Amino acid sequence: MAVVAIIGAGVIGVSWARLFGAAGWEVRISDPRPDLKAVADRDLGGLPVVLGDDLAAAVDGADFVQEAGPERIEVKKHMFAVLSAHTRDDVVLASSSSSLLPSAIAEGSPAADRIVIGHPFNPPELMPLVEVVPGPGTSPRTVERAVEVYRSLGKLPVRLKKEIPGFVGNRLQKVFDDQCTYLVQQGVIDVADLDHLVRASLGLRWATIGPFQSGTLGGGPGGMRHLVTHVGSQMTFEIGEPDPARMEEVLDAVESAYGTGEDAYERLVDLRDGRTRAVLEPLGWPQPPAAGPSGR
Repeated sequence: MAVVAIIGAGVIGVSWARLFGAAGWEVRISDPRPDLKAVADRDLGGLPVVLGDDLAAAVDGADFVQEAGPERIEVKKHMFAVLSAHTRDDVVLASSSSSLLPSAIAEGSPAADRIVIGHPFNPPELMPLVEVVPGPGTSPRTVERAVEVYRSLGKLPVRLKKEIPGFVGNRLQKVFDDQCTYLVQQGVIDVADLDHLVRASLGLRWATIGPFQSGTLGGGPGGMRHLVTHVGSQMTFEIGEPDPARMEEVLDAVESAYGTGEDAYERLVDLRDGRTRAVLEPLGWPQPPAAGPSGR
């Protein structure tokens, strides 16, 4: 049985653990948090896992490493120094980082050729995408092995040609989220209605076809070239930028619309995961394994 070491038992790490476990991997989780066993009992639904706070012991003999620790470069560099020293030379060291460059994580590492970003969208067990981002020193073999592993888990690994801050998914998300914030700040629309608008239009469209394919269809038989030349030529308005000094009012509006705290979080997780599972199979994505009792 192949062995995966999951580094970090937060939301992302636990979701990775359920995904690998359901695919038949032996799962080890390393995290120094004192409530690690309680987290596993609550969120892993009886999945047999090996728990510990000794990072070196967790990765000894592992066949794949998926790091999901804190998003701080000094922490990542320390962890990857341990990972590189206690894993075989053929073991991929993948980071779930959502923004840190692989070149920064691998700087000075003797295992730079084995370090790659494997960035999931939350939660990894449900969302098909994994962005595979090589650094300048990442070997082609490492990229191929990471892609192979993620495909075996039922994911869609998308390889970036080169690293860029935020990668692709989060760069697109940041631009979109900034505009959402700006529109709320300007009093154009409220938080809940904006979410309804996106779900009933762009979200639904982009769940079936991507933006370039959508542009091709938007231009009719003339394709995207026709769309850009005609309708697109009139899109000359300024989009504006959100005001960081007014972010508090947006956060207040979001909390008013959706609540905060454990109960609100679990309710929203159940809603998100239920809807996501409902649309995956009709859209042609593999149906992921059932989540644990908490749905997280």
